[in-house]
Amino acid sequence: MTEVAGSAPLPIEQVDPDVAVEEFRSRWDRVAERIATVTDRRVGVVAVSKGHGARAVRIALAAGVTTLGESYAQELVAKRSELSGAADPLPATPSWHFVGRLQRNKVRTIADAVALWHSIDSERLAGEVARRAPGAAVLVQLDLAGLAGRGGVTLDAAPELVQHCRGLGLAVEGLMGVGPPGDPRTARPAFTSLSLLADRLDLEQRCMGMSGDLEAAVSEGSTMVRVGTDLFGRRPEREGAA
Repeated sequence: MTEVAGSAPLPIEQVDPDVAVEEFRSRWDRVAERIATVTDRRVGVVAVSKGHGARAVRIALAAGVTTLGESYAQELVAKRSELSGAADPLPATPSWHFVGRLQRNKVRTIADAVALWHSIDSERLAGEVARRAPGAAVLVQLDLAGLAGRGGVTLDAAPELVQHCRGLGLAVEGLMGVGPPGDPRTARPAFTSLSLLADRLDLEQRCMGMSGDLEAAVSEGSTMVRVGTDLFGRRPEREGAA
């Protein structure tokens, strides 16, 4: 894997174009190996491309990875426009997952793009998604860390929100939660709680685990992890950034 000593991997779009696809596949294989050390179950991987450009998405698609995660509506809109407007056809068709916190007024801008909404955490947001994307597939987000800005509902409130989403005609596929920061071992109880609730609600998907804690999440029942840095590398600095 191409790396700078003591740092995250190079942004994949900065890797030599002649080897970038091979490099991405190598990173993907390393993530798969980490999962395989914990379980032989099938665990889905969402390649989180937020902060990276359209070229990075093309590299992932050329490597055979089509499930991509974005966190900002404006960025997803711009990326789709650039990819669809390019002269060269895409190597494959991306399946976009929206993985970040979402303002209700942004739903309409991406309603036709999102295959799975990961962060439904209120009745009002659920209502807007149902209005703009009837029958959409969603995950209800749980607050596993109690940190401001992360979003999510409590374990106690989740069943009611799941029922509300179903009443709106949304396809609730499962639950999502981001573990608390720090030692991944401290996240295990939270991951266990999410899995047990998913069992109780008869939900198949338990989306938890990222680059830093995916082993802990998978060992506690995760069926879907979201990996950004370990696949795409550190996010490139934006123009004008301090």
